[in-house]
Amino acid sequence: MHIPDGFLDAKTWITTTIAGAGAVGYSLRRTRLAMEPKQIPLIALIGAFVFAAQMINFPIAGATSGHFLGGTMTAILFGPWIATIVMAAVLIVQAVVFQDGGITVLGANILCTGFIGSFVGYGIYMTGIRAFKGKGRSLITWLAAWTSIVAASAGVSVLLAASGTFELATALKAMVGWHMLIGIGEGTITMLVTGYLMERSALTARGGIAHERITSHRA
Repeated sequence: MHIPDGFLDAKTWITTTIAGAGAVGYSLRRTRLAMEPKQIPLIALIGAFVFAAQMINFPIAGATSGHFLGGTMTAILFGPWIATIVMAAVLIVQAVVFQDGGITVLGANILCTGFIGSFVGYGIYMTGIRAFKGKGRSLITWLAAWTSIVAASAGVSVLLAASGTFELATALKAMVGWHMLIGIGEGTITMLVTGYLMERSALTARGGIAHERITSHRA
């Protein structure tokens, strides 16, 4: 999923750099309006988890690789704009510090892994939750995460084909085919982590309400 330097031609990486910068800039603007201070520690924790998980790469074709994404998990917990920022921060650190993914193609990686991955997964999740009125949340979460990583890999394939690096059919077969398998783990991890955190959050919220009621009754 991390595109290395030299895999995209100039027109493609310049275009995606501009588009990626625009996506991050707008996401930062939206994040300032959506983020609550009490969320920051948990956002940082999830960001660290995504960073660590993404460092485990599976070679696919040439110098490309597959790995856990984490965009849908972050988007379900905090919204797609915050997820885009978290994913962009993870990708920047990986590229600059660990040379995992190229510098010139950073915009392309942010667009595919961060923007597409977060918004596709979040869109499917919210559509499913509304359509089934909250029932089957675990299955919907799994499907959203699986689809997000497949969509992100398809985006990478299109960019590689547009640059003439691989034929589109070859790129799709390698990237999408493998990520359909990796997506099984992506969906399972996302389902378990979001389910656990949502359950803990609900229990905490109910505990707070009960405490307020007891305090009010005693007063």
